[in-house]
Amino acid sequence: MAEATEAIFADFRQAARSEAPLYLALKRRIEDAVQRGDIGPGDALPSERDIAAKADISRVTVRKAVQDLVRSGVLVQRHGSGTFVAPRVERVEQSLSRLTSFTEDMARRGMTVRSQWLDRGIYPPSPDEMMVLGLSAKESVARVSRLRIADGTPLAIERASLSAEILPDPAAVGSSLYAALAATGRRPVRAVQRISAASLGEADARLLDVPAGAAGLHIERISYLASGKVIEFTRSIYRGDAYDFVAELRIGEAAEEIPA
Repeated sequence: MAEATEAIFADFRQAARSEAPLYLALKRRIEDAVQRGDIGPGDALPSERDIAAKADISRVTVRKAVQDLVRSGVLVQRHGSGTFVAPRVERVEQSLSRLTSFTEDMARRGMTVRSQWLDRGIYPPSPDEMMVLGLSAKESVARVSRLRIADGTPLAIERASLSAEILPDPAAVGSSLYAALAATGRRPVRAVQRISAASLGEADARLLDVPAGAAGLHIERISYLASGKVIEFTRSIYRGDAYDFVAELRIGEAAEEIPA
């Protein structure tokens, strides 16, 4: 492995002479080496001092390139150990056309699912929960928060809120919230989701095993019963490097009549 990393940096200065800034050229050189498999998941990079000496550039340039790669999830830094190529995470696709639970979605892929409970309790509702769930200040809200893990990889943090009347005992929820709701005839039948980009804060990044500031997906979902009543308000954070949401789009009948 030492020979492989030496080859990555040995002729860098000469090859990158026409490229500026140098830290971007170094970043691309390392990314290309990872993509080619010259260095693989778990492999250690030389120290910043060694890379600077091999590439004939300053340590400041090396540090900036490495920090960018850590933020993008290509590299990971372990305090006291060094810098390593990040583990390869298989991306998961979820359709936006079906309302399924995380447990059901992962089970269809043959993945082993488990949850790490972060919170299960009854609380006074927040202003957002009151507005979305139609609760008064005197009513209570049940909160169910979990770290969702598939095949050993943490993929999402889900924080669901429901009326305490609907879910009086959050601690009784097992592996699937929707299964618990279905048992009482209150499983939602449709939902509206809003998806936006997010940079992960330190607490969420630590739970998802990614660097602080890494890209994530913030998903806010409001779920409804067949009667039209709102039953669930969920705010989730998904790993941006591991999750894709896919939607199938169809041209409407009116549009199909218009010639291209």
